[in-house]
Order: sequence, then C-alpha cells, then structure tokens
Amino acid sequence: MVKAGRAAATWRAYREVSKPGSPGLGARIRAVPRMLRAAIKGDYPGMTKGKLAMLGMAVAYIVSPIDVVPDFLLGIGVVDDFGVFLWLATALLGESGQFVDWEHGGRPTHAGKVRR
Repeated sequence: MVKAGRAAATWRAYREVSKPGSPGLGARIRAVPRMLRAAIKGDYPGMTKGKLAMLGMAVAYIVSPIDVVPDFLLGIGVVDDFGVFLWLATALLGESGQFVDWEHGGRPTHAGKVRR
C-alpha cells in the first residue's frame, strides 16, 4: 500500500511538471534555492515555517547515519530512505512550481492554486 502511495505521488508530480503552461522541471529546480531563501526571510507566503521544518527534517533523515530501519537490512533499509527522498523531491517540485508562478505575478490562494 505504501508503494502505491509513493507511485501515485510521483505520478502527480510528473503530471504537474508536464502540464502545458506550468513551469518546467529545469525552472522548478533552479527556483528551489530562491524559494528557500524567500521562505526563510518571510517574503514568500506560500511556504510556512512548518513546511520548511519538514523539508529540513527530511534532508536530515536522508543524510543521517541513524535510520528508523537500518540500511544493513538490505531491501528494507534503503526503501525508507528512498521513500523520504521521493517525498522530498515531490514536495520541492510542487512548491517550487507554485513559487515560480508567484514570482511571475500570480498569488497563491489557500488551495495552492494561482490567482491571476
């Protein structure tokens, strides 16, 4: 069931990136550092401190040598890290797309849609 959820999240991220008129993958990746700086400074209202904290915890979990499921349990130990990485990549791609729209004059609404 967890694998199906991860696959669905990946598919949603792909559909979002490939939608006509939405920022492409390259634009989203280049926007991540700008988005993080703007969010930390409080200039970008689309990302809360809670979301920033979750992204930071995901990065810390991936690079940390301490895991919930140890990596020496082959198959299972790497899957949890990959799941967190997949969530992080999906979250960053989605948020950065909204940020690029926001930068270009649109303002995110409460549902994450951009109002022009």
